[in-house]
Amino acid sequence: MSEVAGARIGTRARFGFVRYGSVWEDADILCEALAPMAAGGRLLSVASAGDNALALLTLDPAQVVAIDLSPAQLACVELRMAALGQLDEPALVGFLGLEAAPDRADTYAGLRSSLSSGARSFWDAHPGAIARGIIHSGKFERYLQAFRKYLLPVVHRRSRIEALRRDRPLEERRAFYDDEWDTRRWRTLFGVFFSRRVMGWMGRDPAFFAHVEGTVSERILARTRYALTELPARTNPYLAYILTGTYPPEARPRYLRPEHLDQVRDRLGRIELRQGSVEEAPGVFDGMNLSNIFEYMDSADHLGCYRALLERARPGTRLAYWNLLVPRTAPPSLEDRVRPLEELARELHARDQAWFYEAFHVDEVTSSAEKGTEAPE
Repeated sequence: MSEVAGARIGTRARFGFVRYGSVWEDADILCEALAPMAAGGRLLSVASAGDNALALLTLDPAQVVAIDLSPAQLACVELRMAALGQLDEPALVGFLGLEAAPDRADTYAGLRSSLSSGARSFWDAHPGAIARGIIHSGKFERYLQAFRKYLLPVVHRRSRIEALRRDRPLEERRAFYDDEWDTRRWRTLFGVFFSRRVMGWMGRDPAFFAHVEGTVSERILARTRYALTELPARTNPYLAYILTGTYPPEARPRYLRPEHLDQVRDRLGRIELRQGSVEEAPGVFDGMNLSNIFEYMDSADHLGCYRALLERARPGTRLAYWNLLVPRTAPPSLEDRVRPLEELARELHARDQAWFYEAFHVDEVTSSAEKGTEAPE
């Protein structure tokens, strides 16, 4: 966020704890969006829990600068990187929390010396999060756990919940949703659990809804129907976590899939972690993963942040970002400097496995700096 916008959200929202133990944005469509400019280039990424910053390493960039306002989120990334660098695959997935592991505290003791003092202090103070597995350590994950444990069993029996993830042709998925899943109880309880009030209390910070208009739950329900009918369910990591509480082997996040794991391990040294707002990252970039930061800003802050990011972009740089509930696109006043890749963005959004986002945007920079200025190094 811009310095002003970052300061504003920093005073409204709390950043001293883990809000996201995992990243809830589709790394596959992100990587496809940024791939043309990524190889050998320099990428900027909102850090969050680290999943997508690590996934960007599969594109073979020279560097990924992972930045976040939250020191707790940066501690998540750091511990993931230490685990990836030192543990074999069975120990890694056990320690992170994908599979059962009784010795996470001992594993952490072995990783601890490779962490920065700030990350060590954070995790030393949160042994319970280590014991549960750090992918489950966020407020948002606890919110989804409550959905799985307390709401779903009231709505559907276990066999029907398990049936939702079966491989089915498109028409069978639609029929299953319409005939068996989409009950009145499902719609009613979904509306309560994913309301603005309950999400603000249990999941996201209420400050993140400052610029949201309309009924939150109805909009998320429409996107959920799309995902459960139009997209394959078996390999969807986000659906798998919501329904099962983990990422099974067939539905792993991109950075943990067998075909990518060695690449990610070998390139860990290319990640630089920074605390701050995105436009405080130094130098120029070839691609940017901006999460959904723009919808936490009003229109003026959005324009200021977007303009500042253009000063850190070369011609051809791509900016990728999501809209969850607030429409934010390339500001019209900057149309001479950036070109929205609307067809590409729509096609990628149609395959977005993290389905709750209403839009995905990919903007290509045509002119990086105002006339008479240079992009900062």
